[in-house]
Amino acid sequence: MSDPQNPVAEPAYKDRTFRSPAGIAGGVLLLALGAWLGVDAVIRGEGRTPWLALAGLLFAVPLVVAFTVRPAVYANDDRLRVRNPFRTITLPWAAIATLRSGYSNEVLTNAGAKYQLWAIPVSLRGRKKAARRQSQAAASGDPTGGRPFLDPSVPPTRASGDQSMDELRELAEQRADAPSAQGEPEMRWAYEIVVPCAVGAVLLAVLFAVA
Repeated sequence: MSDPQNPVAEPAYKDRTFRSPAGIAGGVLLLALGAWLGVDAVIRGEGRTPWLALAGLLFAVPLVVAFTVRPAVYANDDRLRVRNPFRTITLPWAAIATLRSGYSNEVLTNAGAKYQLWAIPVSLRGRKKAARRQSQAAASGDPTGGRPFLDPSVPPTRASGDQSMDELRELAEQRADAPSAQGEPEMRWAYEIVVPCAVGAVLLAVLFAVA
């Protein structure tokens, strides 16, 4: 029981949240389309069609949520929490070896485990646009990187995913030795996604088998 006179100190650095707006928007559109088609099939369908529609929704909706709406990365003074489609991984900063970017953004632990950051997608197009803007600004002698509304002392903008990874790397370097950032990685399966998806898959298999 905590002493009211000496409350447990909370991280001074509140959670930063990293998500993919494009992924969320796409997921919402897919869910809306699936709900429209599924409900229509349940109401107007005949024979086994309503049951197939219900089983299909039970299988597909969690998958769409898992890969579009669910992914998120949370970072505070003590740890990095990675919410991927089917798992949530909590990594104290001291347990992280590096954060790297290639064709995907990943975090590697000191134990050698690797986890993809689904919420921070790599945009090759965004990288090309940022590089082109910087090269054009350098050629014209523009210190703002092609963005005159910014302070000239601010470095040119990079692709949004690369900026997010830069922030996480900086935080990892600053907090790796902090006493509150020590510990071992923890992983939890997203049963709220896995279970309904598995049930829907079984129902679909049964319905097709008895056809």
